[in-house]
Amino acid sequence: MKNIILFDNEIRDYLLPFTFTRPVCEIRMGILTNRERWEKALKGKASYITQDYLSEKFDITISEQNFLINGSVLPTPELNSLINQMDHGEALLLNGELIAAVLDRDQFSRLMYDDIEELSSYELQETPIIKVNRIWDIFLLNQSAILADFATMTAGKTSQPISTSNTIIGKGQIFLEKGAVVEGATLNASGGPIYIGKDAEVMEGALIRGPFALGEGSVVKMGAKIYGPTSVGPHCVVAGEMKNVVMFGHSNKGHEGYLGNSVIGEWCNLGADTNCSNLKNNWSEVKLWSYLTGKFEPSGQLKAGLFMGDYSMAGINSMFNTGTVTGICCNIFGGDFSPKYIPSFSWGGKEKLTTYIPEKAFDAIEKMMKVHGHELDSQDRLLMMKIFEETAQFRPWEAKEDTGRKFYKLFESK
Repeated sequence: MKNIILFDNEIRDYLLPFTFTRPVCEIRMGILTNRERWEKALKGKASYITQDYLSEKFDITISEQNFLINGSVLPTPELNSLINQMDHGEALLLNGELIAAVLDRDQFSRLMYDDIEELSSYELQETPIIKVNRIWDIFLLNQSAILADFATMTAGKTSQPISTSNTIIGKGQIFLEKGAVVEGATLNASGGPIYIGKDAEVMEGALIRGPFALGEGSVVKMGAKIYGPTSVGPHCVVAGEMKNVVMFGHSNKGHEGYLGNSVIGEWCNLGADTNCSNLKNNWSEVKLWSYLTGKFEPSGQLKAGLFMGDYSMAGINSMFNTGTVTGICCNIFGGDFSPKYIPSFSWGGKEKLTTYIPEKAFDAIEKMMKVHGHELDSQDRLLMMKIFEETAQFRPWEAKEDTGRKFYKLFESK
């Protein structure tokens, strides 16, 4: 089994808020995360090179032969073939950026001290490279990810029988894993495959057009209208209308409301009739908040909706404007459009934002997770407290001696 090490680089900063809580390779598109994708492609086991504060949860394993892979790059047959043919000390570059290298233990140690001159480097010129560079790439690349993952996940397998209570268009492109329940739905796979994961359920009256992927244990509720390419990760609940959405996992959009060209992290909850705009009334380019520059920057996109970091929640009738970026651990509510950028650990809406004190945030998160049979462990608490510290600069209303900082020191000492 190959030892794969997936590394973060400066692209990580362009993928915030999702990379606050995970390495780049743990971003989900299609059916799989990129880590899962590389493990299947190279038949190996992956570990990580990531930010220091993430490294305790996402650690590294070094062996006698190490396949070092850029975590923002998706595997393709052409790239996989090249990597499998590489010898120790060889590296693949794309415009000077490291894409992959094969290193023994000593070479890996020297690479950590930037001693890469000894590597034999080759520039990739004709090999197609699929790479996540910005947060909107997550939904832009979702179709190609679903197509590739569908082929991987269904190879050599037979779908569970599809009930005759369903209306089926393009049956050959529909796959149900063991335990999946689909009754009284309309499934149209003429535009792309439909994958229903293990123990997932599609309730009666749901209308689904592929490409579409539903993760293990997830639920599409009655009357939902879902347009591809859309991916719903494991243990989610979705309803209402969705188009070109990626939802990572353990998140809920359980009621009516529209969500389009959006990315939703883990353990998020969108209240009843939450809506987002994904197109400006004047059809102009959408600008999105940049964590690097601290201002709104052009995205080059005509359509972009909501980008919500992990553990954030929106109350009933919440409205999100075109190209809204929300950090982690936010509690958003109010009857008007929320701000287009909401810093991590924010509480409120358009009228006023204040700091969501971590102790209160964790209490709400623990209650939510407990309902679903999970718990917020001490490692995740400490990780989020470090993010709270790092993101204080983005909460302009917050005094330097914020009570949350005192709580952090108290928690860290325990």
